[in-house]
Amino acid sequence: MNIDIPEGRDAIEYVWGEMVPGIGIAASKFSMAVYAHTTLGLREFEAARLRIAQINGCVFCLDWRTERDGQKVEEGFADAVTEWRTTDAFDERTRLAAEYAERYALDHHGLDEEFWARMTAHYSQLEIVELSMSIGSWLAFGRLNHVLGLDTVCRLPSGSSPSARRADAL
Repeated sequence: MNIDIPEGRDAIEYVWGEMVPGIGIAASKFSMAVYAHTTLGLREFEAARLRIAQINGCVFCLDWRTERDGQKVEEGFADAVTEWRTTDAFDERTRLAAEYAERYALDHHGLDEEFWARMTAHYSQLEIVELSMSIGSWLAFGRLNHVLGLDTVCRLPSGSSPSARRADAL
């Protein structure tokens, strides 16, 4: 970890809630709003979120699977996200979500008219804005947690944390 955490303190609560309460608490609310208020389909949402997690290398984000109404994406979905260009597991919206996330993170200046023509053929303006805000949240906060070394100790209020398998692998 790259931040000193007082003995016996939860790293996430300390960094996000106590070190910079005026920023961290607001950031946390934005981060949670992406999950609580999304109108995007689960597969599109997870394709974009996982692609950002793969780019950021955030251990917690890579291990996490969003659940809605008891449903999660299928086993192997993260592998399909890695292969978003060629996988037959995705429809066009899901493929575009993964592509948009990757280009947003790595080549936002390269989002050309051809890309936007494809994007607007499959997503409404509202969905594009929502996906953009979600990607921005995951890019910023997943990268922040990874850079500071918090991603291996990250726990949500529910107690969810990365698997020991994934944490040990990195």
